[in-house]
Amino acid sequence: MSQDDSFVAERRKRRTLFLLAGLAIGMFGFGFAMVPLYGLLCKVTGIQSVAQRTEIGERSRLAPTGAVQDRWVTVKLDTSVQPDLPWTLEPMERKLRVHPGETHVVKFVVENHSGQQITSQALPSFAPWQATGFFTKLECFCFTQQTLAGNERREMPLRFFVSPDLPEDISSITLSYSVMRVPDPKPPAATK
Repeated sequence: MSQDDSFVAERRKRRTLFLLAGLAIGMFGFGFAMVPLYGLLCKVTGIQSVAQRTEIGERSRLAPTGAVQDRWVTVKLDTSVQPDLPWTLEPMERKLRVHPGETHVVKFVVENHSGQQITSQALPSFAPWQATGFFTKLECFCFTQQTLAGNERREMPLRFFVSPDLPEDISSITLSYSVMRVPDPKPPAATK
């Protein structure tokens, strides 16, 4: 190997080392920048961050009396149950007209049509998605897994609050619940 080849190889090694060091420093910096970037993304797209939703939820718990009497919002309730789950879940009211700022309670009726105990979890979603941070569930069966004995029927409440800060262009919110079976925990292995 000539002296020029050795010099070129050494130069390439040094350049690779600097590039890798720069990449490592950049990744480290990106890790610190992720939180502010997430906040900026949420602000630009209109998605509310967890902190903003918590703040709205806290305001609703502390001051639920600030109802906006001259505005109505339609809340529609929708449910779907996973095909292999022998349950039905239906709201007692499918559509409500509410004043933002007032707390409301709706009951859902759930029934296990099988002869065995089954556990499920309800997963909520909103349409339009921009309303997500303005709809606060104060009490909801979706907060925990629900276990029903065989052929059991139960009423479960949803206590909610639509924030007065809901944008004026949103006059209807659909809250949908998808109910999914939770796998039975495996029994502990027998010890010898």
